[in-house]
Amino acid sequence: MIPALLLAASVHLIQVDATADRHPINPLIYGGSFTTGGKLPGGGVTLNRWGGNATTRYNWLENASNRASDWYFESITELGATPSAGPDLFIDLTQYGKAEPMITIPTLGYVAKLTLGRENLASFSVAKYGPQRGRDPFWADAGDGMHFDGSPVTNDPNDANIPVDAGYQQGWIEHLAGKGVHYLALDNEPSLWHVTHRDVHPAGATMDEVASKSIEMARRIKSVDQKLLVAGPEEWGWPGYFYSGYDQQWGAAHNWSSFPDRAAHGGQEYLPWLLDQFRRAETTYGRRLLDVFTVHYYPQGGEFSNDVSQAMQLRRNRSTRSLWDPNYHDESWIDGKVMLIPRLKQWVAQYYPGTRVGITEYNWGAESHINGATTQADILGIFGREGLDLAARWTTPTPDTPTWRAIQIYGDFGDVSVRATAPSPDELSAFAAVRTSDGKLTLMIVNKGFSASTANVALANFIAAGPAEAWQLTSENRIARIDDVVVSGASLSTDVPAQSITLLVIPQAPQPARRRAARH
Repeated sequence: MIPALLLAASVHLIQVDATADRHPINPLIYGGSFTTGGKLPGGGVTLNRWGGNATTRYNWLENASNRASDWYFESITELGATPSAGPDLFIDLTQYGKAEPMITIPTLGYVAKLTLGRENLASFSVAKYGPQRGRDPFWADAGDGMHFDGSPVTNDPNDANIPVDAGYQQGWIEHLAGKGVHYLALDNEPSLWHVTHRDVHPAGATMDEVASKSIEMARRIKSVDQKLLVAGPEEWGWPGYFYSGYDQQWGAAHNWSSFPDRAAHGGQEYLPWLLDQFRRAETTYGRRLLDVFTVHYYPQGGEFSNDVSQAMQLRRNRSTRSLWDPNYHDESWIDGKVMLIPRLKQWVAQYYPGTRVGITEYNWGAESHINGATTQADILGIFGREGLDLAARWTTPTPDTPTWRAIQIYGDFGDVSVRATAPSPDELSAFAAVRTSDGKLTLMIVNKGFSASTANVALANFIAAGPAEAWQLTSENRIARIDDVVVSGASLSTDVPAQSITLLVIPQAPQPARRRAARH
């Protein structure tokens, strides 16, 4: 039961200035992952990432991957014996949907292998290593690599994998470039290799290892085509921004009391140090080797779930502030000020200026609920306003869910961000942009609250030519064209239902021609 206090109607003043804080919105912020199977075209997704744990050990020549800790460390076929068959189909579908593919290039040092008959192989064979705490219910010989006493099984990494170096990927990079791929990501979450890929990399990766492998692969990529864009390091989350895998492993075993890898590097934080290594590598090799500084981010307070209790919905509403607000103190175990996008930009400005910034995995949950949709709409508005360069949700919402439609409604949003302020962003947020194609001002109003509200909008430095066209997404789960909203002078007012997303498109009055100065 929602308290009556939360159901009380409210009025929000939104102020829009069409000439303030202007900057382009990169269309690649509307990205997803594995957007196939009917999700393209028509979903509004502009970037499609082929990434995740299985891609770390993708073997492009055998078209096979290892599922790592996600599924019993099994090396399996990707359906087809043709080299690169799996990613090639992904790329073809992505390009057919007029989206940009981003492909992950492994750097770990092992890739999956199959039998001569292309049958699966297991890193922790029960027949070879004995009974284990867990095993694949569909393949009894594939264990989870843990003895019943909780100790890890020591295995031969060559059972289901083969060691490779950066040169192994050279032919694949050439192949991908030939298919029109522009974005290549450097592996996936290297500071978790000792967890996710412990069958081949049981020791946490050091700062030096990640830097060496990343820079070498980036050199290979740029040697194929300098126009290929390299994204990395694709780190997993908050601890992975500050501590290497070695230090995360060591810290977990020593009560988080010391971090020897960081100490060996003068106490420098992991990702800023890595950025500086790429800057130094550019000086050494005479070319930029990292184009987009990318990380993954998931809220840590349970938001990434299907929990739609009142308390969790309110928490989702607040927690998007961790993406931008320097005054927001994260309520989870992080217990600090995340301000993720400003933080990433600050690191880039200090350690490797000119590098773009992206978030290539994120998810706030509740995909099938209107609260998930309003949260997604809020996130996309934040990405555009804060000047993020690219983003990819993990994964792409299921078609016909409210969250799927929250991405779709941004298809008509403008491409030049302008200032829009709302007094209570935890309850109602607003984002504005100008469409360069027709000069129209677009305003996205996201009512996160449980009650209907009135949005009073004050326009500055924009003269409307008529009423605003309006579209709306509510808990009815459809994007509906609703009645136009009258613009009176420099203001308008519209009612927004509880938990809704409203897009207003305001036409611009013809601009007076500028008088040319007389020539003498």
